[in-house]
Amino acid sequence: MLDDGRGESANERADRNWNEILQEVRVTQTCTQILGGFLLAVAFQPRFTELDDIQLVLYLTLVSLAGASTLLGLSLVVVHRRFFGKRQKGRIVRVGNGLLMANLVVVALLIAGVTGLIFDFAVSRGAGLTALAAALLLSIVLWIFVPMGGVEEEAEPADEIAGERGSAGAR
Repeated sequence: MLDDGRGESANERADRNWNEILQEVRVTQTCTQILGGFLLAVAFQPRFTELDDIQLVLYLTLVSLAGASTLLGLSLVVVHRRFFGKRQKGRIVRVGNGLLMANLVVVALLIAGVTGLIFDFAVSRGAGLTALAAALLLSIVLWIFVPMGGVEEEAEPADEIAGERGSAGAR
């Protein structure tokens, strides 16, 4: 196990990592709830009938993404319930991390899609496509290139994040 100066056991590390995952899920859930609520309200607006076929398909896709994001967030609770009390915290953290990463991708697509839909409806199809592409590009830059440009630190291997390095019996 890499010593990061915390002096914590593998179980304490897994508990801390699980709590950090839950905090990140809270952020994504808030975003999804706001965007999902916005999308649901749009259907009841008088101008909703003005959406063309492409906008309607995009709208329904975005509603589906909002639903998928909500389900991914709730899946973390299911994983926790399934393995809770079975000395499987490392497994909970690993699966939870995967679900969170999938949810982040869905939320990025949702944000980019909502941005594109608004520009498409309010300005033009070209503006919508440009806004969609810009939002996707910004997501890539912020998620991939910005972290790479930061201070290089020794990263924890995935096994250590899960709190299971050297404890094969916990797997």
